[in-house]
Amino acid sequence: MSDYVLSDATREKLMAVSTASAATALYKRGLRNQFIQGVVPVSPKAQNMVGQAFTLRYIPAREDRNPITVFRNPEHPQRVAMERCPPGHVLVMDARKDARAASAGSILITRLAIRGAAGVVSDGGFRDAYGIGQLDMPAYHQKPSAPTNLTLHEAIEINGPISCGDAAVFPGDVMLGDRDGVIVIPAHLADEIADECTGMEIFEDFVLEEVLAGNTIIGLYPTTKEENEKKYAEWRKRTGR
Repeated sequence: MSDYVLSDATREKLMAVSTASAATALYKRGLRNQFIQGVVPVSPKAQNMVGQAFTLRYIPAREDRNPITVFRNPEHPQRVAMERCPPGHVLVMDARKDARAASAGSILITRLAIRGAAGVVSDGGFRDAYGIGQLDMPAYHQKPSAPTNLTLHEAIEINGPISCGDAAVFPGDVMLGDRDGVIVIPAHLADEIADECTGMEIFEDFVLEEVLAGNTIIGLYPTTKEENEKKYAEWRKRTGR
């Protein structure tokens, strides 16, 4: 598990950063497989999801190990994960990209939200998805799924390295979610990615204004003409960005 602690300053910066910008910044560093594939917001939120990863791993269920009575066990990993995920963290579930059975439902996810989690991500499905979507806490999954997790999944390990949507997630990595989806920022890169992407977002706001004004992207995006560099500097001075 990483010793990195996400600072309030970096969290605030990432709250204004898109997953697209983060993906580009990570690509520049040779990291090409950080976006969690096949995962969408249960319900789009106005704000980003930002928090360090706390993980739960599922394996295929075996019938003799997963009768409904296993939920009576106070040490059942799925239930324990909801109670141990630290406030401000994101619970990330490895459900083997299998949404034929739920990886959690609205009661458990509501408990997670009440405890102050920053969000939840599963590469499987959620049951009672409408109720999860009504929460203020961001949630991401593949699609709604009514069957109990025991049908196909056995929760087996808490807070170890996992795969989620074909992306590696290590405990403590920084999860960034927006309306496009979720990207995994390795903990040791989180601060510099936040700084770089803040500059990228400012520049892209300028570019979008230029495009909306009818200007060509050639020589503007990326900026290869001196006149556009001067225009950008003037824009930043004028807008205070």
